Amino acid sequence: MSKAPLMPMATAVWLVENTTLTFKQIADFCKLHEVEVQGIADGEVAKGIVGYNPVNSGQLTTEEIELSSKDENRPLIIIDKDIEIKNNENKVKKYVPLSKRQDKPDSALWLLKNHSILKDSQIAKLVGVTKNSVSSIRNKSYWNYNALNAKDPVAMGLLTQKDLLTAIEKAERRILKEKREKDKLNISSKI
Repeated sequence: MSKAPLMPMATAVWLVENTTLTFKQIADFCKLHEVEVQGIADGEVAKGIVGYNPVNSGQLTTEEIELSSKDENRPLIIIDKDIEIKNNENKVKKYVPLSKRQDKPDSALWLLKNHSILKDSQIAKLVGVTKNSVSSIRNKSYWNYNALNAKDPVAMGLLTQKDLLTAIEKAERRILKEKREKDKLNISSKI
């Protein structure tokens, strides 16, 4: 069985708007009903859906579209290859304006007070300050400690709730692992 293209409805919108293919050819390619494709052409279906170009995404070639446009009995054949999707989300550093940079130590203080199980390195990574800064805030030796006001970093927009929960779960797993190892050592020393 042949595969459907990515975003079939949006692909159908693009094919209706940019080719002379028949409704049946588009419907067969996008795994839609022919009446749906006719509805797209009439503007009754897929209102507001932006067309998705299957040529740019590597699912079709212009030659394939031209061949099928000349012969209405010829089906479109999808280029079947694995598409590698990369997530660059972790690599993108978010710019923090000068006016918000003071919020970083404030947020580190908040994390230290509210989630003391987090390691200094975790807090430093979450908030975007150095580990030394977090350690000095924890020890109350930070150069401007008296001026710090604990502020929620999620509310300040320095990190997402998901990032915070992931870090807390990781810290809880670390503590549980350390406890198991300690218990194991205590049991072996009693024997």
